[in-house]
Amino acid sequence: MSVISVAVLRPAASSAAQELSATLERQRQAFLQAGPPTLDERRADLARLKAAIRDKAEALARVISEDFGHRSRHETLLAEIFTALSGIRHAEKHLGQWMRPKRVSVSAELLPGRARILYQPLGVVGIISPWNYPFQLAIMPLIAALAAGNRVMLKPSELTPRTADFIAEFLAGLFPSDKVATVLGGAEIGAAFARLPFDHLFYTGSTAVGRLVMQAAAESLTPVTLELGGKSPCILGEDAVLSGAVESIFYGKLLNAGQTCIAPDYVLLPEAKREAFIAEAQRAVKKFYPRLAANRDYTSIVNERQYQRLRRYLDEAKAKGARIVELNPAEEPLEESRKLAPTLVIEPGDDLALTREEIFGPVLPVRTYRRLDDAIDYVNRHPRPLALYYFGEDAKKRDTVLARTISGGVSVNATLMHVVVENLPFGGVGASGIGAYHGEIGFQTFSHRKGVFLQSRFNGAFLLRPPFGRITDLMLKLLLRR
Repeated sequence: MSVISVAVLRPAASSAAQELSATLERQRQAFLQAGPPTLDERRADLARLKAAIRDKAEALARVISEDFGHRSRHETLLAEIFTALSGIRHAEKHLGQWMRPKRVSVSAELLPGRARILYQPLGVVGIISPWNYPFQLAIMPLIAALAAGNRVMLKPSELTPRTADFIAEFLAGLFPSDKVATVLGGAEIGAAFARLPFDHLFYTGSTAVGRLVMQAAAESLTPVTLELGGKSPCILGEDAVLSGAVESIFYGKLLNAGQTCIAPDYVLLPEAKREAFIAEAQRAVKKFYPRLAANRDYTSIVNERQYQRLRRYLDEAKAKGARIVELNPAEEPLEESRKLAPTLVIEPGDDLALTREEIFGPVLPVRTYRRLDDAIDYVNRHPRPLALYYFGEDAKKRDTVLARTISGGVSVNATLMHVVVENLPFGGVGASGIGAYHGEIGFQTFSHRKGVFLQSRFNGAFLLRPPFGRITDLMLKLLLRR
C-alpha cells in the first residue's frame, strides 16, 4: 500500500479487503475507547472543517475545473463551497438541540414512569461520493456524520482523480486517521469498500450502481442510505409565467452543464405553449451564455465517455425523427472544448435512450400535454424521481400535482432550490433513493435513536406478574377496554 499520509489509503486491489478492514477496525476501536464525542468536540471538528474549506475554496475550484476540462469557478463556489459552509453553519447552530434527549409521553397505565429518546452515534460510517459535485457530495454527508459523533471512511470518485487526491490530503490535514480516513482507487476498491461491515453506508450515484452497493451491504446487514437520481420532470401549468419559468428551468438544467442529479430531465407543457417555450429557451440561453466555447461560466462535460454518450443520445433521436433544436447563440464549433450546446429534443419517442435513461447533460426533452391529468399520469407511469418541478399560479392545481405525484422533493416556481433548505430532508423515493439527509434529518440518519423507559420506584407493574389470578384478570379487563 502506498500512503500519502496516515489518513489516506491507496490499497492495491489484491489486498484491498484486508487493508480496508484493518482501517475500519482501528476506527471502531477508537470509537469504543473514546466514547461519544461531546458537543464541544463535535463543534470543534465542524469549525475546523469550515475554516479549512474557506481557506482552500479557490484552490478547490481550480482542481475541480482541471478534472472537468473546464468547470465554472462561480458554479463551484456556489454549488460546492457555499453549500458545504451553509450546512456546517446550520449544524453548529442547532447541534446542541439535536443532541438533547427528547422526552416522549407514556400511556396512563405506565405512569409515573417516563420515556425519552437518546441520540447516539452509530460508530463508523462509510461514504461513497460521486464525480458530478465531487466536493459537496463528499463533504455534506461527512458534516452530518461528524455532527452525529461518528468516525468516517470516505471513498471519493475516481472519475475526478485530482479532486479525490485534493480531498484526501485536505481531510488528512484536519483529522487523524482513526476519525476520518480517505480511500482512493477505482471500481474494484469501491466494491471492496461497499462490502465492509460499516455501522452505516451512505452512497450517492447512479441507480444501477446503487443496486450493487445495496447488495454488497446486505452481506453484513449494513444499513444504507442511497442518494440516486432518475428523470426529474418539470411540469408547466396553463397559467405558468413562461419567461420566468423558462429562465428558472434553464438555470437548473445548465448548472454544471446538466450534470446534476436533480436537474430538470424533461419538460411537460401545454400543447399551445410549445413554440413559445422554444422561443423563450433561445432567449434565456442567449441571456445566460451569449457564447459557449470560451465562456468561463459554461462548464464542460466531465470526460470523453460522458460526452460521447450524450452525442449518441442526440444522434439516435435525430435518426428516429425527433425535432432537434440546438441553442448555440453564436453558432460556435464546440467539439474541441468538450462542451455541448444546450439542446431541446421536441416530442421524443418513448423508445429513445434519452427518454429512458437519466440524461446528465444539457439536453432537454420537451413533451406536450392536453390536460394536466395527462402530465400527472405520464409522471406516474415512470419510476419515482428524485425531484419534481411545477410552475403555475393556481394553488389548487399546484396542490393537485403535489398530492398525486411522488418524488424525493419538489420546488414550485423554481428549480433546485429545495436542496439548499437545510430544514428540508433531501433524498429520493423508490428507484431514486432510500433515506434522506441535510440538517437534523442528516443528524438522525447517522444516529441511533435509542428508546429508554425509566421506571418509577412506585409503580403497578407487580400487578401483572405471575402467579396470575383475580387481580390480573381485573387489570386485563381494564386494560383491554381502553
